[in-house]
Amino acid sequence: MGLGIGTALGQYCAMSLRPFVLLGSVLLCVTSALAANWPAWRGPTGDGISPEKDLPLTWSATENVQWKVELPEPGNSSPIVWGSRVFLAQAVGDRRTVTCFNRSNGQQLWQEGPVAPFKERSHPTNPYCSASPVTDGERVMAWFGSAGLWCWDLEGKEQWHLDLGKHDHEWGYGGSPVILGDLCFLVFGPGERTFLLAVDKKTGEKRWQVDFHPTQPASRTDGFAGKDGVIGSWATPIVIQNAAGQSELIVNWPEKLVAYDPASGRELWSCGGLNPLIYTSPVAGEGMVFASGGYGGSSIVVKTGGKGDVSESRLWQKLRDKQRIGSGVIKDGHLYIFNVPGTAQCIELATGKSVWEERLTGSGARGESWSSMILSGERLYVLNQSSDTLVLEAAPVFKKLATNVLGDGLGNASLAASDGQFFIRTHKHLWCVGK
Repeated sequence: MGLGIGTALGQYCAMSLRPFVLLGSVLLCVTSALAANWPAWRGPTGDGISPEKDLPLTWSATENVQWKVELPEPGNSSPIVWGSRVFLAQAVGDRRTVTCFNRSNGQQLWQEGPVAPFKERSHPTNPYCSASPVTDGERVMAWFGSAGLWCWDLEGKEQWHLDLGKHDHEWGYGGSPVILGDLCFLVFGPGERTFLLAVDKKTGEKRWQVDFHPTQPASRTDGFAGKDGVIGSWATPIVIQNAAGQSELIVNWPEKLVAYDPASGRELWSCGGLNPLIYTSPVAGEGMVFASGGYGGSSIVVKTGGKGDVSESRLWQKLRDKQRIGSGVIKDGHLYIFNVPGTAQCIELATGKSVWEERLTGSGARGESWSSMILSGERLYVLNQSSDTLVLEAAPVFKKLATNVLGDGLGNASLAASDGQFFIRTHKHLWCVGK
């Protein structure tokens, strides 16, 4: 929540944490090198944008299906793809696992993971293992709440695991790990123990930690004081490069958006104006960052590259905005996002003006959506809760291109796009569709 969330840039171009100023050129190299891979939630650059231009437009339960495999339990995490392997975080009884599949036929290659130390609290709509895994092509990492942060090689051999202590929140967890250079970043939370952590991806050794102490505000100007007193963030952080060439690790916390130096954890800037419940991850593009709260919370847009508290210089704030769980994409000055009630929206990024908003109807009774959009060329793809994938044109004039029906019941994950194929996780199956 962004359920099932993560971002990876890999280790191509001999990138290390010291020359972060090279991130712009690294991003170009990584995008090219990983064109056939989807190594994390929201793809190779963490923004939901696929570099591929030949993804399928139409499919059904019988058309363009390469394979589907039955899953042992429901789940909200999204698949990731590297080469000939597909990885999925999956609860199996009291185990918390990563399952690896052969992408050519869906055959299970391995399944590894710990037994949970105890039964954690969670919401009925948020099954265990809701955080998506992440890979750099040599190792795959996954976070399992109180069961810790785990790392395996691509053959399923454990490399390390890190006990982070008890996670406890009545609605569970959802933020996914993020890889940049030699570091893996994780937001541990929500709950009383909430912190941003950086570890060495090769050894699991802690590099730095920033604690966050969420508190219910005494009063608010927008009349919103949380949902039944519940606060927290289920968002996954993102890594961007600002106009000055500096890397920013951006986290969507309750109440505020904060950018950190990825190498040290030092706070670079912060912007207030959000509400206490956060589901969507930040969406960055064109020198701006969009952040939005849940349960009709507020939305903000701020320029990157600031210093200190930039709340007074944010571009806009909208109080009591749409209910959102999935994250959007940015293209040509516009933000495209699918709101929970089933309405797609195009927003002028610099002003907050709503250009169009349309309710999308599919085949099933559940038109709502928790999924995050994917942008491929001029097309937008997003899954609704009836496991229909809706395809729109990414343009300031609304145009629906296709409704692709699987008829497989509830689906809350986001799509993964790789080498001309989509990998779609519902509560029942993992699907591979392609031309």
